[in-house]
Amino acid sequence: MALDAICLAAVVEELRSAICGGRIDKIYQPSTQDVVLAVRGNTGNVRVLLSANPSHPRLHLTALERENPEKPPMFCMLLRKHLTGARILDLDQPYMERLVTIRLEATNELGDKVSRSLVLEAMGRKANLILLDGEGRIIDCIRRVEGDITTGARQVLPGLFYRLPEPRFGVPPLLERELRFRGEEGNLTEAVGTLWAKVKEGIAAPTMLVRDGKMVDYSFLPILQYGPETELKEYPTFGELLDDFYETREQQEHTRQRGEDLLRTVKSARERTARKLENQRQELLSTLDRERLRQMGDILTSNLHLLKKGHSVARLTNYYDPDGKEIEIALDPLLTPQENAAKYYKDYNKAKNAEKALTIQIERGESDLSYLDSVLETLSLAEGERDLQEIRQELADTGYLKRLKKGGKREKRMAGKLMEFQTDSGLRVSVGKNNSQNDLLTTRQAGKGDLWFHTQKLHGSHVILWSRGEEPDEGSIVQAAMLAAWFSQGREAGKIPVDYTPVKFVRKPAGAKPGMVVYTTYQTLMVQPDGDLVKRLRVK
Repeated sequence: MALDAICLAAVVEELRSAICGGRIDKIYQPSTQDVVLAVRGNTGNVRVLLSANPSHPRLHLTALERENPEKPPMFCMLLRKHLTGARILDLDQPYMERLVTIRLEATNELGDKVSRSLVLEAMGRKANLILLDGEGRIIDCIRRVEGDITTGARQVLPGLFYRLPEPRFGVPPLLERELRFRGEEGNLTEAVGTLWAKVKEGIAAPTMLVRDGKMVDYSFLPILQYGPETELKEYPTFGELLDDFYETREQQEHTRQRGEDLLRTVKSARERTARKLENQRQELLSTLDRERLRQMGDILTSNLHLLKKGHSVARLTNYYDPDGKEIEIALDPLLTPQENAAKYYKDYNKAKNAEKALTIQIERGESDLSYLDSVLETLSLAEGERDLQEIRQELADTGYLKRLKKGGKREKRMAGKLMEFQTDSGLRVSVGKNNSQNDLLTTRQAGKGDLWFHTQKLHGSHVILWSRGEEPDEGSIVQAAMLAAWFSQGREAGKIPVDYTPVKFVRKPAGAKPGMVVYTTYQTLMVQPDGDLVKRLRVK
């Protein structure tokens, strides 16, 4: 969600006590839309984040260390020129507006005291960070706005006098629903005004809304409308809350983007493999007619005495035909009859050899296609950056991705964590989230007596029921099979077959791709994938 006006007011009050009277020591710009001010404040050194990111513009104290570019951007250099050493006088926020002005006293090149202002417009896609001189003229801004002179649309450009955006009073939807839930819908404007006054007095409760273990929203007061299904987590300060919320959100967004990039890469590789495989199959079909080539060579050889150089067609008796009908055989007029016969034998042998090569290539192509399908399935199970990194490593190992390097060194390998479950009878069940984990789980970690589960003829996770050679109860076997069914391509189907066998009957062929195994002496269960069971049994 976006930082609403009242939450922003609570942040401003928090900042006022921490930085007013302090001096700006250093200025950084870790990204094109974010600026960090290192301030020697009243209570110690603090960092202030000002973000004009259209997705989540905001202003708050931050404890997070952000990586800065080797060469600072031009806007950062400009801020350093005008604001390094500047004293923070005050912060201003118009009533119910997502706009904050930091008023400063700086020193110019001549050593004179001058006024400067840093304006954050935290207004969604129109978010901006603007530096003003003492007369209110724009020195520069993160996002230049050309506007439209003919319509009077506001311009935000260096050299122009700064003009406030049109005021847009509105009650945040979450707050409006909460006030109605609390029975205060009679006069929303008055109720909002009362809350604004309280926040400006420093009365606020930074509260995170957590649902199913995920941060979904935040507010300056406890939100009661969702009932017990939503956990309310209070924070000591808004700075800590916003750091936590947006850092998690940015990581999730980063993970989502990386996942989409990987998905596109794998889909592209699969399409190329599928096209190549289809072409090879068509070529193989063309080789099936090779016996006809040999027969034509034989017929020509038997009738050399009837043929002369320069003919383009030979009409001869086909002694391979039961009726002895004539056959037309195309000839190269530049070749002798013997050379034409030899050419047909050569084409026959070429087709024969091509069949062998194409058969091998098709088998490899089908294996590659199956492997890429398995990777697509594992991508749907990735739960974070670590899992995606593990899949990237796997794709690099198999040649589908280039290896990433950092600072001239190969990127450190990462190991994700298996999914862990516990059956109703208390037995442990482990599930691999990708092919690398499947290999590790089945070939290295599991004991020979533990039970191995996998969907029959469908891509899916390896599942291990840790029985340690003991005979597990039937309920645990069924639940492990249901987990295997859920973490497979058959998740949305009805009942599907799941094979299971002791690990000692499962082996990985030499040279096989990650996650690929063969097994013997197995049993099969027909089970229904059950998402509720998965949630209930999962422990981590």
